[in-house]
Amino acid sequence: MHIGIAFDLKPAGPAPADAPDDIHEEFDSPITVKAIADVFRSLGHTASELGNGRPLIESLLRNPPDLVFNFAEGSGISRSREARVPAVCEMLGVPYTGSDPLALAVALDKDMTRRFAESLGLTVPKGITLAPPPGDYDGDCAEFRPVLEEAGLPLPVIAKPTCEGSSKGIRNRCVIRTVEEFGPTVVELWRNYHQPVLVEEFIAGEEVTVGIVGNDPPEPLGVMRVIPKTANEHFVYSLEVKRNWEATVEYEAPANLPASVIRAVEGDALAIFAGLGCRDVARADFRIRDGIPYFLEINPLPGLNPESGDIVFLAYRMGLTYPQLVGMILDAAVKRCGLG
Repeated sequence: MHIGIAFDLKPAGPAPADAPDDIHEEFDSPITVKAIADVFRSLGHTASELGNGRPLIESLLRNPPDLVFNFAEGSGISRSREARVPAVCEMLGVPYTGSDPLALAVALDKDMTRRFAESLGLTVPKGITLAPPPGDYDGDCAEFRPVLEEAGLPLPVIAKPTCEGSSKGIRNRCVIRTVEEFGPTVVELWRNYHQPVLVEEFIAGEEVTVGIVGNDPPEPLGVMRVIPKTANEHFVYSLEVKRNWEATVEYEAPANLPASVIRAVEGDALAIFAGLGCRDVARADFRIRDGIPYFLEINPLPGLNPESGDIVFLAYRMGLTYPQLVGMILDAAVKRCGLG
């Protein structure tokens, strides 16, 4: 089978001077593209690199593969950017791995996803979404002071861009402990990411992620706990932590949590996976407080870097190899698309 790989490569060198240093954080390295292609070739398939954007479209028109293996994030700040590759594939009649355009577009928008999750009966942190004003904000942040009280949000809270992945914009300083920090933190996120900001009650508790692979039925890979090496009541699985994970956190899978909590968090992960219509693979993130899973987000395009991807780390700790994980995702799509 000819498998085309859709991806976005992280540019070499520093970020532009007028952009945050995580502007390309979602994009992948050549290591990931090569590792995935090597898996396909080891299974007897032909693998070609499609990239994204115009090169991908031209390749699909010139020599369409039997299947597109998609982990392209899309450039820019469009809240639908992760849906572009699946939309093009559907338009051209090319089968592809992973979720469809609607699931990917909704899942990228944290505010829409949390409201959808709540409608399914999942527990979500209290939160509000603050849209940026037209043009650059030039106020003194005085109008922010009553917002938390009106929303019933107790401090601390955490602020994050609504339509980013890979912890873009989620830094240690995004935990807001005082009213004085609130306005400036939101305004900084508006200026850096040019999109609404989700402000949520900070859930002090266990950080866990659930991997899901397959269809009919999808199955949990397991639950992984992210444990800070230094105790911190306001621990955030932030970009700083992810960039320096070896020094800052331990990954524990299977998670050492009560069986009832494992069942609850896996059940919630499967519920949002099914509710959004996700396919083949996803990773859902939660905080556990007093035994209750609080849904944070679901990522239907989880990172597959063999050296740093959370779902990859989970798979390793559950006894799977990298080729087995990628092969499971491929097998799920091949079966779903009737290609095997």
